[in-house]
Amino acid sequence: MATNLFDDFNPISSKQWKQKIQFELDGADYNQTVIWNSPEDIQVKPFYHSDEFSKAATVNTKAADFKICQNIFVFDVDKSIERALNTLERGAESLRFTIQNDKIDVQKLLENLPLENKTVYFNFNFISIDFVKKLDTISIQKKAIFYCNFDPIGKLAREGNWFTTSEKNNFETLALLFKNTTNLNLLSVDLGLYQNSGANITQQIAYSLAHTNEYLNRFSNQTKSIVFQISVGSNYFFEIAKLRALRMLFDLIAGEYNSDIKCHFLVTPTKRNKTIYDYNVNMLRTTTECMSAILGGADAIANLPYDALYHKDNEFGDRIARNQLLILKHESYFDKVNNPADGSYYIESLTMQLAEKSLNLFKEIEANGGFLKLLNEGTIKKKIQESANKEQELFDSKKEVLLGTNKYPNKEDRMKHDLELFPFVKIKPRKTLITPIIEKRLAEKMEQERLELE
Repeated sequence: MATNLFDDFNPISSKQWKQKIQFELDGADYNQTVIWNSPEDIQVKPFYHSDEFSKAATVNTKAADFKICQNIFVFDVDKSIERALNTLERGAESLRFTIQNDKIDVQKLLENLPLENKTVYFNFNFISIDFVKKLDTISIQKKAIFYCNFDPIGKLAREGNWFTTSEKNNFETLALLFKNTTNLNLLSVDLGLYQNSGANITQQIAYSLAHTNEYLNRFSNQTKSIVFQISVGSNYFFEIAKLRALRMLFDLIAGEYNSDIKCHFLVTPTKRNKTIYDYNVNMLRTTTECMSAILGGADAIANLPYDALYHKDNEFGDRIARNQLLILKHESYFDKVNNPADGSYYIESLTMQLAEKSLNLFKEIEANGGFLKLLNEGTIKKKIQESANKEQELFDSKKEVLLGTNKYPNKEDRMKHDLELFPFVKIKPRKTLITPIIEKRLAEKMEQERLELE
């Protein structure tokens, strides 16, 4: 006979819990001792209770269906084909190709890959109607799902220039792409740029939505979906809530256009908290970040290899990164439940608070002329820099800890001999329309000082 054990215990109210905590604090101030403020100005309490909970977030996620994605930078087509075949055989379920120019033989790249019913993403450093038309034809022949992650606004924000000469020309070219293709998803929003440059979570959500709204204003009747390329950090529960709040607010804004446009989340761990010293800790960071991505509702996850900052692409780093996701998907029961965050008062509270603050900031951006106007004026970069400076101060004062770097560093660790890539901000003198938003890791200055002393 089944017994409900909860019937044996009297319910405890939130007031009683707070009184018990206050007693255990032995006179210390409750608000000063056990409540902390996040960079988003959200007060985090020591416990969350049903009698203080009013409304759950309406978010449907398919966490069990997330796809393991492999990043492939295409330079040598033959080597890229070999790498794609190898990674698909070893557990990858989708691919993301980065293609630098339209001279790449995309027909050769894709013709022998088993892509039926598989999702393939393409990041471009150019925009070409003829090239995209080839992809459209291949996607139909292969019965594959192709996402061409065109984000001219993101390119302007990241590099200071458009794909081509002017804003008008970029959007006219996008319009022609929609007109000349039938089977492709064409639009993307590079949310990772804001995270990696130091924006807080409220800014990341609001800026990406305002960024998206620029596209919806122009293409809401033509696009079927928008890919959000998202970076997640190590603030575990906040990152889960970030993805949930973003999906909820996107549906709200898309609904204003009477549109059934879908959002698609392609998630990668952030570079902002990664380090070159004590680099194995990066595996721990990326594991928790991938967990946040899964629980938050990522459609696909491309893990970041632990040595990506200082090593060129290599088989060992790729294999470890892929195996982290394989373990999470097939050995950690993350593939069993679609809405795993439902019912957590803490995550629900964070989701609603982040959504409310982000929506207010989004409305403020729209009231001041929209995202592109503020980007061109430098306001977006300025606000991100202010947040980045605050986070940097916390890191420099060791209030924000990166183990092995600003706390418990191994003084015997040597890295100068192992740097295949330059792991710091690269300065490229060039003429730009606006000052670009710069991605920068927290540990860069400290690492440069250590390298000079080796």
